Amino acid sequence: MAKDAKKVTTAIIESLGGKENIRKVSHCATRLRVELYDDQKFNQELLDSVEGISGYFYKSGQHQIILGTGFVNKVYDEVIKAGVAESSEEEGKEDNGESNKTTIQQLTKTFASIFIPVIPVLIATGLLMGLRGLLVDGFGMELSETVLNLSQVLTDTAFVFIPVLITWSAMKQFGGSPIIGIALGLMLVSPILPSKWDVTFDNAEPLLLTVLGFDLPITGMQSTILPAVFMGWIAARIEKAARKVVPDLLDLLLTPFITLFASMILGLVVVGPLILGVEELISSFIMFFFNLPLGIGGIVYGGAIQFLTITGMHHTMVPISVQMVAETGFDLINPIGTAAIAGQAGAGLAVVIKQRNRIKRANMFGSVIPTFFGITEPVMFAINLPKVSPFLFGCLGGAAGGWLASLWGLAAAGTGTTMLPGLLLYLGGGFFQYMLVILLALGTAFVTTMVAFREPAVKK
Repeated sequence: MAKDAKKVTTAIIESLGGKENIRKVSHCATRLRVELYDDQKFNQELLDSVEGISGYFYKSGQHQIILGTGFVNKVYDEVIKAGVAESSEEEGKEDNGESNKTTIQQLTKTFASIFIPVIPVLIATGLLMGLRGLLVDGFGMELSETVLNLSQVLTDTAFVFIPVLITWSAMKQFGGSPIIGIALGLMLVSPILPSKWDVTFDNAEPLLLTVLGFDLPITGMQSTILPAVFMGWIAARIEKAARKVVPDLLDLLLTPFITLFASMILGLVVVGPLILGVEELISSFIMFFFNLPLGIGGIVYGGAIQFLTITGMHHTMVPISVQMVAETGFDLINPIGTAAIAGQAGAGLAVVIKQRNRIKRANMFGSVIPTFFGITEPVMFAINLPKVSPFLFGCLGGAAGGWLASLWGLAAAGTGTTMLPGLLLYLGGGFFQYMLVILLALGTAFVTTMVAFREPAVKK
């Protein structure tokens, strides 16, 4: 049954003390984030009774209501329609506790804000890769050259030209003009520039720019992530600086020119090559880590990633996954991350079964269900974390599933989706292994929680 966003929104606003008590509202991929003028007017008991809400917690001065992907956007729109003020990026930094965050936390939030708008495209591309793999490898279909080329257009374009998506999103995040970000990204992957892959494998020579007697090699930035992020940041700063000095009459003419010209020179000649080197070092280390013998990398990552999820730092893995798919065509992180989610699902399910109160059991079960679609926040914040040991048993399950995934070298054909929706990424290979990884992680967490966790007796 579809959830009524308007009805849920009305109930949420009432539990928050009315729209007059709401100072600011924003949202992330799954949560509605609300600041109140008077926290004493908040009625959590009323909020908990609202159907359609998967969980709630308070953090960094914000009431964070877990609604799930997609539905959170609908509720947010209804809240804005009700006349509640939305938070801007700059206001968020000042008012939402951003000033109290560490540098790492701020960087994590920035990366998340840049990559979240791009993820739907990457998910769609990954699913197309899985579908092609199913047809070719699963059913043995022979595709004609034309059909094969068209399929490569569908599956490869987003990753080859991903700097365009990144610079667009980065410019938007850093306060620049997104359209300039698109133009900048297109310049980075221009066919006039020799591809970095062709240069790496000696299939092409880099362009040489002679400066003060030194030859500076220039290549395209196809399939790169970090250079595009930094280019977006640089371009946004240049654009803001230019707008301060360029007369209004000439702003439309000179500001884009100055921004693109200065950004391209810095990007292709100085910043781009340096950041590209850093990116390659990070990629090499990640590949080394996940290919450690005996599945060690999978054990560590599968067991530890949910600790990062608590702080929001798990978003730092998104660009790494994207970069891995862009460079190699597969993602080693996806199945291990899925194991970590399955572990929390297993632990949460065990807690639900052991819960004696029928009403509480029904509410808890509603928090477990989203986990099977890749959303861990409801089960973690509403069930496992408050009880501590189920969360740890969930991490144990994640380590077990991560070990198996790493031992098999299991990899997804794309990125961005996990658990049951993630099955589509393995249609071309690894489907049953992926299922076994989920079952091992879920089963390990479920059994250990059933055996070792004790739900306090209900007082009569």
